[in-house]
Amino acid sequence: MVTIKDVAKVTGVSPSTVSRVIADNPRISPDTKKKVRKAMKELGYHPNVNARNLVAKSTKAIGVVMPSSADKALQNPFFPEVLRGIGSITHQMQYSMTLSSGETEDENFAEVERMVYGSYVDGIILLYSRVNDRIMSFLREKHFPFVIVGKPYEHINEITHVDNDNFTAGKEITAHLINEGHERIAFIGGSRDLFVTRDREAGYENALLEANLAVRKDYLIHTEFLKSGGREAVAKLLSLEVRPTGIVVSDDLMSLGVLSTLEELGLQVPRDISLVSFNNVYLSEMTSPALTTVDIQIYQLGAQSAKALIEKTKSKDEPEKRIIIPHQIIYRDSVGSI
Repeated sequence: MVTIKDVAKVTGVSPSTVSRVIADNPRISPDTKKKVRKAMKELGYHPNVNARNLVAKSTKAIGVVMPSSADKALQNPFFPEVLRGIGSITHQMQYSMTLSSGETEDENFAEVERMVYGSYVDGIILLYSRVNDRIMSFLREKHFPFVIVGKPYEHINEITHVDNDNFTAGKEITAHLINEGHERIAFIGGSRDLFVTRDREAGYENALLEANLAVRKDYLIHTEFLKSGGREAVAKLLSLEVRPTGIVVSDDLMSLGVLSTLEELGLQVPRDISLVSFNNVYLSEMTSPALTTVDIQIYQLGAQSAKALIEKTKSKDEPEKRIIIPHQIIYRDSVGSI
């Protein structure tokens, strides 16, 4: 096995200098770093990351926690894309990523306890924000570095979070339907425990009230952020005596369920009913018709959350911050005029 001493011998520098090059010490000249790194590559030398991290009191790893079981969450294209954004930064900063794989909330909580008590990671990203979340409360209690993708349900100024302005986005996408002449507009969202659902729904309601339109409770449906959730929601809405002419769906994957169910029932989008959605995942432009949806820049949500977390793990004095990722409505073919 190639050692630091072997690299030092080939390059003519001391073993301590090789160690400093590995640690990217700014006191070592660029020429020396280049020479040592070249020798390391040619000799096939790989630093002992565990030993180096032990000295630095850092794992060079971050944990990522899903809102539910990983199997179910990863069915939604939002999560692979947000993980791609996180991964772009961890790769650049030479960090690794540990993904929670619990099937239940209890299993996820136990996994987070292991990450924290076992010092497996330097910090944690929560890919959700829900009411009375045990994991968030635990991380705050332990003063363990964490970042939320979404808006915290409390202590908003004391928790670093990366979010969209979901209230404004909900209002703008609903106003688009209203501007096209729709007055009977339904809303299909995820669990009301999730703040992303609450904010988008509040924006939807605000747009209706500003247009002097009624907010009908029978037009508000809450289900899972899955294709099956969209199917169940449509069945409820179409069983009503007065059907909506437009639907705001708070997730593109649910919209796929809505589209396929409407098609099975012989209804066409947008001729018979108009549809708008959120997230702008890659599937949204491949559907027929292509979905009008809010682009929330999922990749950037992930990348900025990873940057913010690594900054927090490197400096205890890093202030808490709120990072808002801009959104944009992508106009496609799923909305018709009345």
